[in-house]
Amino acid sequence: MKKFILVLVSFVFSLSICAKNEGHAISVKVTGKGKPIVLIPGFTVPGDIWNPLVKNLEKNYECHIVTLAGFGGKEPIEFPWLPQVNEALKNYIIKNNLQNATIIGHSLGGTIATWLAAQRGIKISEIILIDALPASGALMIPNFNPENLIYESSYNKQQLAMDAITFEQNATAMSKGMSTKESEQERIKNWILESDRKTYVYGYTDYLKLDLREDLKNISIPVTIIAATKPYGEKRVKQTYKNQYANLKDYNFIIAADSAHFIMLDKPEWLLKQIQTILVSK
Repeated sequence: MKKFILVLVSFVFSLSICAKNEGHAISVKVTGKGKPIVLIPGFTVPGDIWNPLVKNLEKNYECHIVTLAGFGGKEPIEFPWLPQVNEALKNYIIKNNLQNATIIGHSLGGTIATWLAAQRGIKISEIILIDALPASGALMIPNFNPENLIYESSYNKQQLAMDAITFEQNATAMSKGMSTKESEQERIKNWILESDRKTYVYGYTDYLKLDLREDLKNISIPVTIIAATKPYGEKRVKQTYKNQYANLKDYNFIIAADSAHFIMLDKPEWLLKQIQTILVSK
């Protein structure tokens, strides 16, 4: 009888976890008790990148750890990918009544957090953006025009047709500049290789198309931006963020010195202290 009850409880728990998947565009693991925090990872990155941070936060906060479709072993979805992810997260916050939640996002996750903060109909307490921009495409592409970014581009076709060896070589090269630690560069490379190839290619097109610079005018909640200095240097980084966030009324800006893009991997203890200070000060 006890064994039956344990199996039944396990089954019900599994159903509750599945219910937290918004049309498979996102998967969410919930742990801890207290005020809600939603943690959104970057492109190709599984939600468990937040585990070291969550181990400290879950003592006082209810942590909702997100993994995006097509990444971290999650099933891919139809395209366009990013609009579905955005709407799924918005619906998740509303359906689960995460009133006044704090959203923490890294890279693309921070861009999504910015999108959420600009939406009407949901209440968010604050957002913490870790090395994230509102319009990455505008920074990377000369004469940026979102309408020019299409799935059926020659570059995307090349990426989809690329053999495994060449793709791994590209992933290795990309990972080198994303962390100062060789062991973490290997993890970043593996996340790229483990991602669904179409989501990696078309999802990145969605990412570059998204331009939230005008939407920043609609954000009135507290915003903290934590920016890495490598590889471009503090002066250039400050100017980039100043330009990209020009339409945001007010925000707290923190520099992560001697860190590359994955600040949570390069400076985990430092980042934890920053986030704890931000949460307490609110």
